[in-house]
Amino acid sequence: MFTGIIQGFFPLVEMTRKPGLFSYSIDFHPEVLKELRIGASISVNGVCQSVVKIVGTRVGFDAIQETLNCTTVQSFQLGQCVNIERAAKWGDEIGGHFLSGHVVGRAQILKIESSENNRVFTFQCLSEWMKYLFSKGFIALDGVSLTLGDVNPQGTCKVHLIPETLRVTTFGHLQEGDWVNVEIDSQTQAIVETVNRILLSEPYFEIASRSKR
Repeated sequence: MFTGIIQGFFPLVEMTRKPGLFSYSIDFHPEVLKELRIGASISVNGVCQSVVKIVGTRVGFDAIQETLNCTTVQSFQLGQCVNIERAAKWGDEIGGHFLSGHVVGRAQILKIESSENNRVFTFQCLSEWMKYLFSKGFIALDGVSLTLGDVNPQGTCKVHLIPETLRVTTFGHLQEGDWVNVEIDSQTQAIVETVNRILLSEPYFEIASRSKR
């Protein structure tokens, strides 16, 4: 479980690509390494990954084909920096919102608008996500917990980032055309899916029909 509050962004320093498997290592800051163990869950650009090795400050992960298919992990490059968040612990302050690190897909940055002390990102989203997205709702992009601004039902949404978010995450370095990992709010998804199933179920329509007689 994560909260979308990034603890830093660190560089990719090792990579090995094999059929159906991508192994890579990230050079962590010593402060973020404290008490980290093999098997621990880490959010890497919003993707929940298990630690498979620790050598000094280098932390290794394995990404299987399913992860590569639906996330930006497939396009990682040596030297690239990625957002890192350690798993939440009981008693931690929840500054963002609850995240699982289960990415639903990728979104592309269509436009970046900059003004004094502000930056607005517009993203192209898949149409099937739009029923879960609404203004002032939650979304996680590359593991960062964000509040949605304008949401266009046709498939775009905006987020407004403060200077601190730009400073402590990779968003300060992203450009138009770049892709980010998307995790929609699980609570919103559960509510929408449950209501849809109830409305589409035959017993519901039978009850509704009888009540009108």
